[in-house]
Amino acid sequence: MRELRNIIYDESNADTCSLDIYLPEASEGLYPVFIYFHGGGMEGGSKEETSDLIDITSKGVAFVSVEYRKYPQAKFPDFVEDTAKAIAFVKAYGEMHSLFSDIYVGGSSAGAYLAMMVYFDCHYLNKYDIEPDAVKGWIFDAGQPTVHFNVLRERGLDSRLARIDEAAPIYYVDHEVDATLQSRLLFITAENDMPNRLEQTRFLLKTMELFHYDMSKVEFKLMEGDTHCSYSILGMVSDFILINHRG
Repeated sequence: MRELRNIIYDESNADTCSLDIYLPEASEGLYPVFIYFHGGGMEGGSKEETSDLIDITSKGVAFVSVEYRKYPQAKFPDFVEDTAKAIAFVKAYGEMHSLFSDIYVGGSSAGAYLAMMVYFDCHYLNKYDIEPDAVKGWIFDAGQPTVHFNVLRERGLDSRLARIDEAAPIYYVDHEVDATLQSRLLFITAENDMPNRLEQTRFLLKTMELFHYDMSKVEFKLMEGDTHCSYSILGMVSDFILINHRG
């Protein structure tokens, strides 16, 4: 495995906006790449807390762990903007250095919320001439599809509230989609996740179905008996990427 550490993807926020790239051992051809956003409520966590996911390189998949701006210095939508900028940077970096083939994007908890925001609200990636469905696959592990509880707290509201507005991924499930261009999507949620997380995820999936997403391209995994992010997603992620990459 080759490591490229602390690459800055936003010079205007160089103290925070960096990423680490882990490449498989040299082989012929390009690598699929998984761009990952860590959890921590947009106030904690770091790109260093991904030790098990780095093992995906043994499967021939490159791994990118991204750091982004967080509370209290950041406010919504700073961290969402960082998510889109990091994806665009990795895409351009891979093209410049002939590294990556298919791109996969995902995250856990707050990282999944960020990934869902840039997938469902296409304007973030459109700034970089990227369509969210041009990404081969998206992996949303225990993400909140309504307004994130810390965004509610930023507004001075009770963080237990369920709100759907421009800061909620589900808000943008509002139009028919072209199923022929739709990315593959993987949703993962624990049976005993944070209060209302499982129910809101099911609500999101049902809403997507009503707007005619191709649900054959959408996979949902329920982690029976588990709590919020208490499980490893390495096997699920590697299987998801390799199956879709070969397909």
